[in-house]
Amino acid sequence: MAARTLDMLFKETDGVIIFPTNLILSASSGAEEAKQMINLTKPKYLLPVVGEYRHQYNMVNIAKSIDFKDENGMSYIWNGDPAYWFGQNPLLFPIVGNLKDGKIRMDHQEYFMGRHGFARDMDFELVSQTETEVRYRLNSNDQTLAKYPWPFRLEIAYRLHGDSVDVIWEVTNTGEEDSYFQIGAHPAFYYPDYDPQTSERGFLSFDRSEGLQCIRIKEKGCVDAETKYPLEIPENGLFPLAADTFDAIDTIMLQDGQIGRVALHRADKTPWLSLSFNAPVVGIWSPPTKNAPFICLEPWYGRCDRAGYEGDYRDKDWVNRLAPGERFSSVYTIEIA
Repeated sequence: MAARTLDMLFKETDGVIIFPTNLILSASSGAEEAKQMINLTKPKYLLPVVGEYRHQYNMVNIAKSIDFKDENGMSYIWNGDPAYWFGQNPLLFPIVGNLKDGKIRMDHQEYFMGRHGFARDMDFELVSQTETEVRYRLNSNDQTLAKYPWPFRLEIAYRLHGDSVDVIWEVTNTGEEDSYFQIGAHPAFYYPDYDPQTSERGFLSFDRSEGLQCIRIKEKGCVDAETKYPLEIPENGLFPLAADTFDAIDTIMLQDGQIGRVALHRADKTPWLSLSFNAPVVGIWSPPTKNAPFICLEPWYGRCDRAGYEGDYRDKDWVNRLAPGERFSSVYTIEIA
């Protein structure tokens, strides 16, 4: 596989640089040399193809540790530093957010599940790959059925076009009775002008600036769904972000399809990137009290339990139903300004 990949690259371009094998296969002694090599060569792309998976994974982490950036010197997706938050862009399935007491209740049975479900912690299989699209699949198995009683097929695809990427979700009910699920995104984006010594973090804009109302977390990750808080947008249409924006509220949560687009702007108010979606619920989050370098813009088909909810999973807020054989499909788009 590595040889075929290298042959293909050499046929397409004369700008291929092969790192010495010892830098790739060494877990520690070659790390500093690998960092120096990346900084000296400043590659447009970095493709770990040599060695076993653990060696390729190690090279990816080395590149992340020095904030490897794209050809324009810009980095968009958060690097997953656990000092702030270990995630980058997890797929949330079959729940979004927290369950009361960490349990799904159905037909007098209880199933335990952690925040945001199990999909983000599981290995997907590669289904197909072209120059502009890659698709992955997760099928239900004994491990998932122990936590979530419905068979399913979950696919996620990434499709490139211009300065945008479409993220496509497909959920199919492969069982013999109705199934229920939630699904959501959790992409984390760097603040483009982050400076830990200052408070300003840029701005957000929405495709609607008047009459927006949000709900807030009340207790143990569950929401007060009844109390609405106005999201005040200045006349210029730009909602200011600061280091302490999320300290008291944790998450800005907009439901009922109030918006279909959110954009992140630099400190000078120029656009940086945007997300477009059809999801009915949107969460906006950055780790409270951590002065974190990133913000998450999250379209959701679902959300956490309301505080005190102890009902059947099938009756919870924002749950989606599929008949046997039925397929749910949705897409959201990330566009670089």
